[in-house]
Amino acid sequence: MRAAALVGGPTDLLEFVLPLWAGAVLGASALQVGALVALEMAVSLLVRPVAGVLADSRERRLVAAAGAGLLAVSCAGYATATLVGSLGVAYAAAVVGGVGGALLWVSLRAVVGERLAEDSSVYARLFSREETGSWVAFVAGLALVYPALGYPGLLWSCAGACAVGTMALLRAPARPPHPDARRSPDPSGLRRLGRRLRPMLAAVALRSAAGAAIGYLLLLHLQRDLELDLGAIALVYLPGSVVASVMAPRLHRSVLRHGRQRVLLLALVASSALAVGLSTAPGAAVIAVLWGLSALALAAVAPIQQAVVAKASGEAGGRGLGLYESAALAGGAVGALTAGALFQTSSWQVACLVAAAVMLASAVLVPRSVRALGVVDVPVSPEVAPIAGPSVVPGAPRAADGGDA
Repeated sequence: MRAAALVGGPTDLLEFVLPLWAGAVLGASALQVGALVALEMAVSLLVRPVAGVLADSRERRLVAAAGAGLLAVSCAGYATATLVGSLGVAYAAAVVGGVGGALLWVSLRAVVGERLAEDSSVYARLFSREETGSWVAFVAGLALVYPALGYPGLLWSCAGACAVGTMALLRAPARPPHPDARRSPDPSGLRRLGRRLRPMLAAVALRSAAGAAIGYLLLLHLQRDLELDLGAIALVYLPGSVVASVMAPRLHRSVLRHGRQRVLLLALVASSALAVGLSTAPGAAVIAVLWGLSALALAAVAPIQQAVVAKASGEAGGRGLGLYESAALAGGAVGALTAGALFQTSSWQVACLVAAAVMLASAVLVPRSVRALGVVDVPVSPEVAPIAGPSVVPGAPRAADGGDA
C-alpha cells in the first residue's frame, strides 16, 4: 500500500506533465510528443501479460520491486534528457518506464489480491492509496518543486520517490509463488484464461476507452478552449483525486449492501450523465465539481472489476490481472486517440456526447460480465486486517471465499 502511493503518485504526475515537458524543453513536435507517449503505452501493453506470468511464477514482491526500480530509472532518464536535450534519451526512458509500469502494477495488484478472501475491501483501499499518492504528488510537485527547481527538479524528485517505493517493497514480507505456478509458462493456459475472462475484459476495455476519452477531452478543452495554464489545469483535476482517495473505501460499503452489479450499473450511468454535463459546463469551477463526481464513480467501478478478475482467475491471479491491465490500457489508448480526432474534427460538446454514449453502453455490459464469470454479487463482509503479510498462500483453498467459484 505504501509503495502504491510512493510510486503511483509520481508516475501519475509524470504522465500529466510529460507532453508539456517534451514540447517546452526538448522542442518536440506534436507528432514526436505523441510518439513518445504512445511508445511507453505500447511497451507496457506488450509486457503486461508477461508480467502476469512472472507474478504467478516468481516472488511477487521482487517482481513489483523490479518494476518500481525501473520506473525510478525511467524518471531519471527523462531528467537526463532534460540536461542533454536529447529526444533519443527520452524515448529510451519511455521504453524502460513501460516495462517498469507493467511489472509493478500487475504484481502489486496480485499481492493485494492475496488478502481478498479475508478482506473484500482491499482493492478499494489500494485505489484510495493510489489516489492519495496522486494528489499529494500533484500538490508537492506543481506547487513546491516545479516553481523552485523547474522540470529537472520535478523529474529527479519523481525518481527519488520511486526509489523509496522500491525499498518499501524490498522490505515487505516475502511472498513465494504457489507451488503449482512454478512450472514453465503455458501459453495455452493463458489463452484459456483469456477466453474465460473475455466478458469482463471487453467490459473493462469499453469502460476504459470512455473514461480515457473524457479525461483527454477535458485536458484539451481546458488548455485550448479555456486557455488555462499548467497550475490551473491541475487545480481542476485535483478535487477528483482527493474525493476518490477519501471515498473509495466508503463506497465499498455500498457494494456489501447492494451488490457489485447494482453499484457498477449506477456508477457507470452516473458517469455517462456527468459526461453530458461536462459538455455544457460554463467554466472551470463547474467542470472541477463535475470531474470530482466522475472520479467518485470511477472509485466505485475500478476496485470491483479488479476484485472480480482476481476471484475468477483463482491461483492464476497474476495472469488474470495482467490481462485486465492490458485490456484497460488498450481501451484507454483507443479512447484517447478517438477523443483527439473528435475534438479536432468536430467540437468539445460532440466529443463529450460520444464518450457519454460509450460509457452508457458499458453500463449495460459491465454488470453482466460479473454474472458471466460466476462471481458472487455480494462479497463477504471484510474483516479488516493488516496488509503486512499474507495469511494464505496464493492459490490455496480459502474457507472465507463466500462461495465464489
